Amino acid sequence: MLKTIVTIIYLLICLAIVVLVLMQEGKSGLSSSIGGGTANSYWGRNKDRSIEGSIPKLTGILAGVYVVLSIVLNIL
Repeated sequence: MLKTIVTIIYLLICLAIVVLVLMQEGKSGLSSSIGGGTANSYWGRNKDRSIEGSIPKLTGILAGVYVVLSIVLNIL
C-alpha cells in the first residue's frame, strides 16, 4: 500500500518536472549581448520575483524530491 502511494507521487513529480522544463525559457547567449539584453531593464532586475524566475528553482526542488523518492522506492 505504501509503495503504491509513493509510486503515484513519484509519477506525478516526474510529470511536473517535464512540464516545468518545457515551460522554462531558453538561455540566449550572444544574441542578448548584441541586442542590448534586459539586464538593466525593469524585467531584468525583477525576473527572480516573477513566476518565470521561480520555475528553475521549483524544478530544482522537484528534482531533489525525485531523487529522494527514487532511493525510497528502491528501499521499499
